[in-house]
Amino acid sequence: MKPVYLGLGSNVGDPVAQIRKALERIRGTKGIRLLRVSSLYRTEPLGETDQDWFVNAVAEVETSLLPLQLLDRLQEIEERMERNTPYRWGPRSIDLDILFFGNRVVEEPELTIPHPLVEQRRFVLEPLVELAPDGVHPLHGKTFLELLEDLGTAQQVQRLAEAP
Repeated sequence: MKPVYLGLGSNVGDPVAQIRKALERIRGTKGIRLLRVSSLYRTEPLGETDQDWFVNAVAEVETSLLPLQLLDRLQEIEERMERNTPYRWGPRSIDLDILFFGNRVVEEPELTIPHPLVEQRRFVLEPLVELAPDGVHPLHGKTFLELLEDLGTAQQVQRLAEAP
């Protein structure tokens, strides 16, 4: 079974606690097995910059679910955690994204895998490289480490703590 990588982020309330709570809910979801979690990273917001910095992490999971089923489960977790995003790229209690689903490519109206902006987001690539530097982007053919090196250092990302 190929690994699935999930992005986690929060900048409302206690973001570290929100990430931990989301991980517990992922652990408790039938059809998902949490394998590893990256360190936590403090990251500057992109897009709408007039908000608190985020805490981000990446989780590696195995799943018996299909991609759209996994998306449904993650959205259920977000709803139970009262995700409230007042506007695009705005503050949120929790954000759960499917970054990669093995080497599958999915293009559905409600889901695109690989995540379409992964190669532009240092806050995703830093924790992803911590877990799988040699993982390969199925569309670009580059390793996750190569994508991170290509991105440069424009976005501020600071390692906060070991995996929760």
